[in-house]
Amino acid sequence: MKEKLTIYHGSEKIIQKPVFGFGNKYNDYGLGFYCTESIELAKEWACSSELDGYANEYTIQTKGLKILSLTSGDYNILNWLFVLLQNRKFRIDSEIASQAKAYIEHNFAVAYRSYDIIQGYRADDSYFSFANAFLSNTISISQLERAMVLGKSGEQIVAISKEAFERIQFVKAVSASKELYYPKKLSRDTSAREAFRKEKGRGNILTEKYMIDIIREGWKNDDDRLQRVVLK
Repeated sequence: MKEKLTIYHGSEKIIQKPVFGFGNKYNDYGLGFYCTESIELAKEWACSSELDGYANEYTIQTKGLKILSLTSGDYNILNWLFVLLQNRKFRIDSEIASQAKAYIEHNFAVAYRSYDIIQGYRADDSYFSFANAFLSNTISISQLERAMVLGKSGEQIVAISKEAFERIQFVKAVSASKELYYPKKLSRDTSAREAFRKEKGRGNILTEKYMIDIIREGWKNDDDRLQRVVLK
């Protein structure tokens, strides 16, 4: 990661000073300030069907900060899923999903709370449903990996420590029109769901590896069958 980043936070409000410890603790990576390097993506996140919004622009000096990049090639999709499981509210409504959660937490843990910044996939509603489907043994691990890339959910940069918050410097707020950016948000979600539908249709229970196979075969974090996650 570069030593100085320009990042954007989509919101219905102008936020000149993000407040440490404030927000929704059930976001992907827990409490934090969720940003992106894409101003266009931030504008989509900012708009609802009823309200315009803002892409709040900031700079942050990252030198000396501990950065966890889940899409750097050092981690796999199950590491990302572990972090998600610690924070998002999953629907654990079957025995396989319950065992899958326990298995991932035991074998693919990441000490993410010791970092200042986390960089990784954004699990909006459509992508969250993919993760749920994988835990329930409905889609394979390769299908989950492909769906995350094909749907282009984007990558988020999340400040989670007090020191990271203190380095965030407000630059300006750029307005985003709901007439333009809310349809773009809907289109992105539709594309993600379509990619998921196509991937789900390509699944082959005879050749693909599902969560139940991972448990039965005892996959661990260093298993060669796991792809390293690199978001392009």
